[in-house]
Amino acid sequence: MSHPTYYESFDVREILADYPLGDAFDQLAKISRDELRALQNRRFMKLVERAWQIPFYQRLWGGKGIIPADIRSLDDIVKLPSFGKHEIMESVALKPPLGDFHGADVPVEGRHLPMILHTTSGTTGRPQPLLFSPKSREIQSLLLARIYRMQGLAPREVVHSVYGHGMINGGHYVREAVLHYTNALLITPGTGVETPSVRQVELMRDFGVNVVVGFADYIKRLADVARQQGIEPGRDIPVRRICGHLGRESRETLSAAWGGAEMFDWYGVGDTGAVAGEGPDHDGLYLMEDAQYVEVADVDTGAPVADGEKGDMIVTCLYKDDIYPIIRFNTHDVTQVLTTPSKLGWSFKRIAGFLGRSDNMVKIRGINVFPQAMGPLFEERADFAGEFLCTAVRDAAGRDDLIVSIETRGARDEASAQPYRDLLKRALGVEVQVELVEPRALAALTGIETRQKPIRLIDKRFA
Repeated sequence: MSHPTYYESFDVREILADYPLGDAFDQLAKISRDELRALQNRRFMKLVERAWQIPFYQRLWGGKGIIPADIRSLDDIVKLPSFGKHEIMESVALKPPLGDFHGADVPVEGRHLPMILHTTSGTTGRPQPLLFSPKSREIQSLLLARIYRMQGLAPREVVHSVYGHGMINGGHYVREAVLHYTNALLITPGTGVETPSVRQVELMRDFGVNVVVGFADYIKRLADVARQQGIEPGRDIPVRRICGHLGRESRETLSAAWGGAEMFDWYGVGDTGAVAGEGPDHDGLYLMEDAQYVEVADVDTGAPVADGEKGDMIVTCLYKDDIYPIIRFNTHDVTQVLTTPSKLGWSFKRIAGFLGRSDNMVKIRGINVFPQAMGPLFEERADFAGEFLCTAVRDAAGRDDLIVSIETRGARDEASAQPYRDLLKRALGVEVQVELVEPRALAALTGIETRQKPIRLIDKRFA
């Protein structure tokens, strides 16, 4: 049996033709919905054929009484159960250390493919293995590069990436996307642990960084550090564009922190790669529908919701048809499909982006609360110092409460906390406790300097 090397296992010209970039992508995004559906259907049926060879899907689908003949087209996808991180980690426990959700031991057209191993960040628990073939790895990188180029990234622009490296997928994947498919220049300081924040802003100044990529929280932190060092963002560091995970963060605040830089959001998770990106029209995030089939489902029932309604994002990666097929992966990220026409004349659908976590949601006295949604509320306050943390607690009588710790400048007495209580009660519809703390007091708990995604919720109710 042959064992091709990384670059022998796929044809780069073929994937560039199948998943075009730049002007060619602009043309693809204008095809009719019928043409797009036919393309998705072809890729889906190939994906399903491969998935039936994988023990994980044999168990997941077979346990529901599904047989291959039940899935005849993309229309039948709703017959298949969704799955998420929980099921993947059960697979790992069943067959450690990599689980049986992959096809590393199941040849593709008579060949065992090379396999790339990374992990998730472990934000919600033990890090999960992430596995790629060279082809799926390159297409994943290509899709992110497509989004960056759609957002204006040009050859020879200088990109500063604050994504982490090590075992985590993010930093490596972003590096490959920029280097392989954009012709931009890239520096990779990573997190504040890999390269101290003071050194990062010096590098940004010295190399004339134009574009910053990463998570909004830390990018905002770097602007504060720069000013502390006498380096003025926008003048001494000529950042024109920030392409990051903005979610519910305040665009205006982050843009102002970097001298008026243009903001672009994009969405993806470790398993799926890039799913959607904000276009130059700044009107939602365009789904990469030739590569990703996205459903939005009711958080409680799992039933599909109508476009315009909020729900869990369930993703099927139409291009991952070898090592790790992904069919109906529930991200537990909440979004909604936008219903207004594209200002660019594209037929690809748009989503609102990340609107919160359904599995990181807390129910406080009957009210669903998404901690991530609080950030934009606090940005309205001039004394807000940029960081917050929610702690869910339960008293001896079984009453749940939420303590919201907020870093602020100035007074931290009861009178200063009351406006925050009022703000949260109006926004959430439930009273919560508020404590004000000094700037940087929460850093060790949120992990702002060390994590890809800062912790926003600690749940002590079941400890």
